[in-house]
Amino acid sequence: MKKFLTTAFLFTLAAVAFAQGAPAAATKSLFEGQFTAHIALAIAAAGCGLAQGKAVVAACEGVARNPQAAGNIRTTMIIGLALIEALVIYVLVAAFAIK
Repeated sequence: MKKFLTTAFLFTLAAVAFAQGAPAAATKSLFEGQFTAHIALAIAAAGCGLAQGKAVVAACEGVARNPQAAGNIRTTMIIGLALIEALVIYVLVAAFAIK
């Protein structure tokens, strides 16, 4: 997991570095506009999917260990999933702003 996050971070850093300071006469670069927005959205969606999966697994384990706390665990999980999903929506808004 650590290797994946490091690779994603370095790829995002490289995309940002190549998108900076293009000459005015140059044609549109691969790392400008839509490509960068799509890569950022893909990385955010992948991270969101992993985080939501871990949250659901932890909630299921918690309910299995303590069935009386199922209501509280479910409520906390739903709030957490909404906050995780909000991060992807922020990236989607930023992607629309880049385009």
